[in-house]
Amino acid sequence: MRHTLSRTAGAVTATGLLLTLTACGGGFDDSTAPATQQAGPASLKLMIASSGGAELKAMQDATAKWSAASGGSTAEVIAANDLPQQLSQGFAAGSPPDVFAVDATKFQGYADEMLPYGDSVSYKDDLYPTLRTTFTKDGKLYCVPKDFSTLALGINTDAWAAAGLTDNDVPKTWDQLKAVAQKLTTSSRAGLVFNNTRDRVGAFLVQAGGWPLDADQKKATADTPQNLQALTYVRDLLASGAAKYPKQLGAGDSGEAFGQGKAAMSIDGNWMVGGLAKDHPDLKYRVVPLPAGPAGPGTLSFTQCWGIAAKSKFQTQAKQLVDALMAPQQELAFAKTFGVMPSRQSVRTQYQQDFPQQAAFLAGAGSAHGPVTLTKMDPVLTDFDAQIQQLPGADPKQILTQLQTNTAAALGQ
Repeated sequence: MRHTLSRTAGAVTATGLLLTLTACGGGFDDSTAPATQQAGPASLKLMIASSGGAELKAMQDATAKWSAASGGSTAEVIAANDLPQQLSQGFAAGSPPDVFAVDATKFQGYADEMLPYGDSVSYKDDLYPTLRTTFTKDGKLYCVPKDFSTLALGINTDAWAAAGLTDNDVPKTWDQLKAVAQKLTTSSRAGLVFNNTRDRVGAFLVQAGGWPLDADQKKATADTPQNLQALTYVRDLLASGAAKYPKQLGAGDSGEAFGQGKAAMSIDGNWMVGGLAKDHPDLKYRVVPLPAGPAGPGTLSFTQCWGIAAKSKFQTQAKQLVDALMAPQQELAFAKTFGVMPSRQSVRTQYQQDFPQQAAFLAGAGSAHGPVTLTKMDPVLTDFDAQIQQLPGADPKQILTQLQTNTAAALGQ
């Protein structure tokens, strides 16, 4: 499962969605008042994105295990073709699933429909602080992060050795990254590749100490010296020819370009490990943390949480199901099945032993910045992506000025 969040859009009519979700929402009523809670056995609905058979089977196995030990409760897993759309339709119809996966980028758009239960779980302090921050609103942890991914730097070790580079040359700073990218660049291969969106370029903003919004997401902070320094560095890296966007290399994304040998290094998420094992099993590579910027180390996190519907009549049982899905051994089982990193710190050592190739990604957990979680920012960030795609020809200052104006307008400032 990729937390860049390759959600598969389904060709489903709104009418069909309403009928389906109304039929499956046994734990809800259509009133706006809080639902009366019911004790005893419950019939729960759990909705996830349809990201592949492995994840669906793992969730079905986990819920079946919980059901068998619950004293009569059951949980049905629903694989949504378009999770955001189907959740929105379910909320509108008054019949959402009891438990559902919430992508960080959609979190605040759903917060009013969710039970803010996160502060009550016994393992709250075991969750990575950076992930807790992502799902906190007005001082409340609304939901527990179920897993996450981060960005790191993949290095083609054959290309590295051919360029005369050693372990001592692994880049720790921006200047070193540019230098090794230039050494790795040939007439048929870019030194570095990364996708042309905020989901990659945003890591440079974090490393410079910048971001489009302040920590509370209430103020526009796009047009700052820190963000300008980051975007100027990206522009210069691209202008030098040492870094390329995937489309310049005839590839669909950075992982494809790296796997095909069109780039010697790639900024990518930990899903690259599974993708390369499947599509390019002979590729020799290593993964290291992203180089630090002027403000220190920084990467991006991609995560989801387990949301519980505020209208569910079975909130107690829903929390018990979430607790079961969040159990340390269950998180490790999910990691083995579909490649995500567990959100609980207590399983870090075991995870590193089981997945040594993921060590660099996990190392970024402490410096990872979550995405913007305000739904009203979606069109602003889409426009930001369009501007990023114009680099190196576009002016970084102009891009940030436009982002500042658009962000302020979206926030009503």
